[in-house]
Amino acid sequence: MTVKDSLTQGKRAKVRVPARANAVQKMRCVLNDYRVKTVCQEAVCPNVAECWGALTATFMLLGDVCTRSCRFCAVKSGKKGQELDPDEPRKIAAAAHDLGLSYVVLTSVDRDDLPDGGAAHFAAVVQAINELSLDIRVEVLVPDFSGREESLSIVAASTVEVIGHNVETVRRLTPLVRTQRADYDRSLSVLSRFRSLAPAALIKSSLILGLGEERSEVVKTLHDLRDAGVDIVTLGQYLQPTARQIPVTRYLSLGEFTELEEAARAIGFRSVVAGPLVRSSYRACKLTEQL
Repeated sequence: MTVKDSLTQGKRAKVRVPARANAVQKMRCVLNDYRVKTVCQEAVCPNVAECWGALTATFMLLGDVCTRSCRFCAVKSGKKGQELDPDEPRKIAAAAHDLGLSYVVLTSVDRDDLPDGGAAHFAAVVQAINELSLDIRVEVLVPDFSGREESLSIVAASTVEVIGHNVETVRRLTPLVRTQRADYDRSLSVLSRFRSLAPAALIKSSLILGLGEERSEVVKTLHDLRDAGVDIVTLGQYLQPTARQIPVTRYLSLGEFTELEEAARAIGFRSVVAGPLVRSSYRACKLTEQL
């Protein structure tokens, strides 16, 4: 049974809803009070109940205007993003603390209009969280910062536990799926540099599938990621956000996801999760807690 079949026949994909639904409601209220954004809400993530119920959230930094326009993404784009909120680090740290979060993922839009791409802002949020609570584990999912060494060094020096950057798709499809400013080899280089700059950190990346890639290309990409020093990889089904984004070419079966997960483990990744509803930050805490 494919994801498409499930949707067509009116059968919902299995998503666990936490027993304490009031915890999810509390999450919404606190986030609204602090006026901070989460990818969980902005991207209408199908796993929001499971993650929030596990006291994990993914915060969106640097505003909601991206200076790139990847064809798979529904985030609004423009030549210039919003002014940075200097109080955002404090607000996110306070929200994470008040919610009793155990694991926080920090991600952002691309900000090519900023001299450092927003790297210092990422570091400031990490520092604010660490100063408020050492019990909160922090992961960052960052853009490529145009490959700038200084920006990569700023993030690497922030002492986060996990540094993620998504390659998104296979080499052949990169020019069709990602923005012209993105580059497959640059993403691999960024991941490799993080491996060198932050030897104690776990390095993570993600692939979205169903865009027209061949299985052999996915396996080659997995080898490329492992060669770049990536420890953790996630693989999920692409779902077209709106009619403006690139359409889905194919829905993978559950068996195919299982086979790819097994292939990734055989290649040597320390942790792997693959499935129709898997996203970059899905089960982020569980992927690292035993490593």
